[in-house]
Amino acid sequence: MEKKSFTFDEIKLKLVNYCVYQDRCHAEVEQKMREFMLIDEAKDEIILYLLKENYLNEERFTRSYIRGKFYIKHWGRNKIKMNLKQKQISEKLISICFDEIYEPDYEKTLKKMFEDYYSKQLGIKEYQKKAKTIKYLMGKGFEYEKINDIFE
Repeated sequence: MEKKSFTFDEIKLKLVNYCVYQDRCHAEVEQKMREFMLIDEAKDEIILYLLKENYLNEERFTRSYIRGKFYIKHWGRNKIKMNLKQKQISEKLISICFDEIYEPDYEKTLKKMFEDYYSKQLGIKEYQKKAKTIKYLMGKGFEYEKINDIFE
């Protein structure tokens, strides 16, 4: 199948729509641009345009990503941070944006996930229940110290 070729303006519009549909980070936009086999100058021009017009905003992306992954998917900070780093978001920006998670909500979510999972571990010894629950919650990205506090 032949690849359809687009004009520069069509590509620019496609990338605007890509960013409007949901917040994107630079890495996602760069990835999307690879489909259009643009020369570097054209890529740079589009990125600058997206930034200037605020279609591309790394902080806004990071904040909405953190909110979504915590409040909807119930991920802990470690998993969120790891995934943002894969998207080439800086450690500094991640730290700044973690204020999107209200600490009492974080503790409440962790406690609820703990109770739900722990109560379903039947027919095994107490220490196994504890070990499985810790492993599960760490897999969800919660910090070991925070998980351990629940057992105290």
